[in-house]
Amino acid sequence: MNPTLTRTLRWLGLLEAGRRVELRLRLREARALPDAMIIGAMKCGTSSLHNYLAQHPQVIPPLRKEVHFFDVNYGRGESWYRANFGRAGEPGLNFESSPYYLYHPLAPERASRMVPQARLIVLVRDPVRRAYSHYWHERDKGREKLSFEDAVAAEPDRLGIDEERLARGEIERSAAHQRFSYLGRGRYAEQIERWLRFYPRERLLCLRFEDLAADPLAVLNQSLAWLDLPAVASARLEARNTRKYPPITPWTAERLKLYFEPHNRALEALLGRPLGW
Repeated sequence: MNPTLTRTLRWLGLLEAGRRVELRLRLREARALPDAMIIGAMKCGTSSLHNYLAQHPQVIPPLRKEVHFFDVNYGRGESWYRANFGRAGEPGLNFESSPYYLYHPLAPERASRMVPQARLIVLVRDPVRRAYSHYWHERDKGREKLSFEDAVAAEPDRLGIDEERLARGEIERSAAHQRFSYLGRGRYAEQIERWLRFYPRERLLCLRFEDLAADPLAVLNQSLAWLDLPAVASARLEARNTRKYPPITPWTAERLKLYFEPHNRALEALLGRPLGW
C-alpha cells in the first residue's frame, strides 16, 4: 500500500478512536482496565501479535492499538484510559499494545499503580535488525534525515539527558527519546529489569520476533495459553509492516553486533535461554 495512503488511513482511524473515547467519557460508562499489555519492543512484531490476538472471540481489543497512556498520555487521567476498553464486567480479556512502554522510564511504575495484576508481553528481536527497521520507520515518516550510520553516531547527543529528565518527571515527553533511540531500545535486558522491579517475573512473557515470523500460529497459541485463553486452529496471520528497504552494510552490521553482544548475553542470563543472536 502507498505509504501516504497508509498514513492517511491510520490518521483517520485515530481520529475516529478519539471521537469514540470522547463520547464514552460524556456517557460516563463504567469501563474496564486492561488485563494484559504488549509493552514492546518497537519493530519486533507488536502490531502483528496485536492483530492476531484481537481476532480471538474472548478478547476485547482497545479502540486504538497504541493507547500510549503510561508514556505520553498519562496526564489525560484514568477515566480517559478506561474509555479505550470494554465495559466493566463485560466477559472477555481487555488488552492494549504500546511498544514505547518498554523503553519509557516511568511506564513500569505508573502501570503498576493502576494495573498491578496485568500480564505483560514483550517481543524482542535481533537488536541490529530492530535498529535498522526502526531507522527506516523514521525515514518513511520524514523525521529522519541522516544516514543510518550517522544517526547511530548521533544518538547520544540527540537523546542527551532526556532519559533522566523523563524519569524525574521534569519533561512530559521527548521526541528524540521516542524516535531516535535506535540503540537504546535494543538494550532489552535493562528495560525488562526495570519492569521486573514492579511486576513479578511470572507476569511477564518474552517472545522472539524470529519465532513469530517463522510460525505465527504457534506463537499466537503460546500467548493465548499464557493468557489462559483457548487455542485457535487458524487465524488471519498476515504479517504487518513488511516494508522492504536497502540492505544494511556488512561493516555496520558487524560493528553493531559487537556493540549489542554484552546486552544480548545479559538478556539470555535474565531469561535463562539462548536467543540465537
